Amino acid sequence: MKKALTGLVLLALVISIIGCVSNNKKDTAYSSPAESPSASLGQASPTATASDKKDPVTLRIAWWGGQARHDYTLKVIALYESLNPHVTIEPEYASFDDHWKKLAPNATAGNLPDIIQMDISYLSQYGGHGQLEDLTPFIQNGAMDVSSISEASLSGGRMGDQLFAMNLGSNALLAVVDKVMLEKAGGTMPTQDWTWDDFTKLAPIMKTQGKILAQDLRHDVFFPFYLRALGQHMYAADGRSLGYADDKPFISFYNMYESWYDNGSLLSLEKLAQKKGTPEDGEFELGNAVSTWGWSNQFIHSSSVAKRPLEILPVPGWNDNKALFLKPSMYFSISKNSKAKEEAAKFISFWVNDIEANKIIKGERGVPVSSKVKEALKPSLTPDQAKVFDYVAWVEQNSSQMDPPNPVGAVEVNKLLKHTAEQILYKKTTVEAGAAKFREEANKILAKNK
Repeated sequence: MKKALTGLVLLALVISIIGCVSNNKKDTAYSSPAESPSASLGQASPTATASDKKDPVTLRIAWWGGQARHDYTLKVIALYESLNPHVTIEPEYASFDDHWKKLAPNATAGNLPDIIQMDISYLSQYGGHGQLEDLTPFIQNGAMDVSSISEASLSGGRMGDQLFAMNLGSNALLAVVDKVMLEKAGGTMPTQDWTWDDFTKLAPIMKTQGKILAQDLRHDVFFPFYLRALGQHMYAADGRSLGYADDKPFISFYNMYESWYDNGSLLSLEKLAQKKGTPEDGEFELGNAVSTWGWSNQFIHSSSVAKRPLEILPVPGWNDNKALFLKPSMYFSISKNSKAKEEAAKFISFWVNDIEANKIIKGERGVPVSSKVKEALKPSLTPDQAKVFDYVAWVEQNSSQMDPPNPVGAVEVNKLLKHTAEQILYKKTTVEAGAAKFREEANKILAKNK
């Protein structure tokens, strides 16, 4: 009996020793080959990183864009995860329209992604309804570094005294023209000071080659720009009404737009409805249109898809009332429902400040807002990237301050504008009647703002 008992005790002792050895091996698996005395006393090894002891964090990040943007964003995410092993980032990406369609039900359910790629037209809607976190505390505690970012660049994400969005890059409106296609058709490349009439005159020239002027011009972008050139604005300063009371600007712009559509210089609404809104299926990129219209950051992607020489021009009317302006290309915002706001802020700070990350991004989301990043990237820019950087620098010297962020209700107004324009193009209403009805209904929407 004693022998049996002694055997059990010895067995337990052996198991205990094996367990200790095993645990010691597990503990040293993540330490440096030559541990310091302090490490053996339970203190951190000099080679250990702060992230080694951090709790695991999962961040969801949502953005819109084409395939090229998806690809490089995933590379930046992989880089961040490699530098921060405790962080796992779950990507959610889609086209522009689908991005907002996905966000809407998540916002209602209080389940928005931690980090949201935000657009100026939606900033008031999400920020004004308490769905975005103020980023100011993260700047104050150092989680978000803005030391090389100007206040002018930050201001585009402010609503009142709160910063609801971090500017990812400076942007400006432009027209991109295929000079070779135009000259082959017998046309002449417009000058920098071209007008809307100059653009209209290209229509019959391109028609001889079976080409159109452009796929379309976004109503919520180019009608407000047209107003700026006339010294007016889309929205009143208090956000409670449209910024114009006379229908003449609307009538003038949409008479012109209707003429382009009627003579076949724009894509039909039926075909436009089938488009995904990405360069991969754009009429210009596919070689069917002589121009495309949008923001400067879109040039790089368009050029990479088109694979042919392209020229940048400012939008007609840019020099009237200093209509041209710089705006945030897009933002990153942190959702109010995020459980990892601090980590989300650190990722955003990495995005705008890290030079290696921005060598991957290459200004595709707009010219970097960090002066240090901008300077570091210059030597490695491709010719197309250099064109965008130079154009944005030129706009900075030839523009005026952008309008304030769109008021609450602007998304609904934009949908109304698009619907009204379609009714005009389908001949279901006249330009004059559409102008009056749009103004009346838009003002009703905006009058709800307190």
